Amino acid sequence: MYISQVEIDLNNRKKTRDLTHLGAYHNWVEMSFPDEINKDKRSRKLWRVDKINGKSFLLLVSESKPNLKLFEKYGVEDSAKTKYYDLFLEKLKEGQVLRFRATLNPIISKKEEENKRGKIYPCYNAEDQMKFLIDRSEKNGFILEESDFEIVEKSRSILRRKGTKHVKLNKVVYEGRLKIIDKEKFLKILKYGMGREKAYGFGMFTVIPVK
Repeated sequence: MYISQVEIDLNNRKKTRDLTHLGAYHNWVEMSFPDEINKDKRSRKLWRVDKINGKSFLLLVSESKPNLKLFEKYGVEDSAKTKYYDLFLEKLKEGQVLRFRATLNPIISKKEEENKRGKIYPCYNAEDQMKFLIDRSEKNGFILEESDFEIVEKSRSILRRKGTKHVKLNKVVYEGRLKIIDKEKFLKILKYGMGREKAYGFGMFTVIPVK
């Protein structure tokens, strides 16, 4: 696995004018892998946009290296970089405490009729959004308490798909601390994400060790 980053060139409106919805970012990511396009064989990828100190970065986790020139299409010149992610992942251990950042599309299932599957609804209040992550922690190989993390960003992002109505997806960014209890399960979410809409900027966890 590889992890890559590029600074989005926010000062060049002409260059980034296409980046008006999640589908445009998805296309940017996919076009950064021309060999996959030529072979018509797409691999799974995770990506998200991070806002740090007034700058925006596209962060990407992928099975192979992106073409850095294409990955820099909407980026600041010479800001694209990539590194082998598995070296870091292999060092993680069960029982280890990590700082994390995750961008998710939290949902809640509500039964409206007996004996029928519940309908899926976005989580809009903070209590449900916090519960969404806590409820999914152990089965994904980590534990955390409500006091261990916080919501640092909320927004609704537009997704445009051909032939369908535009939709707004609920984006929630979490930061805090967690403990690994099952390395195999936890590595799976670091590589392939958690939750819904992973192709459109959701589901990515990143971690750094607590010193």
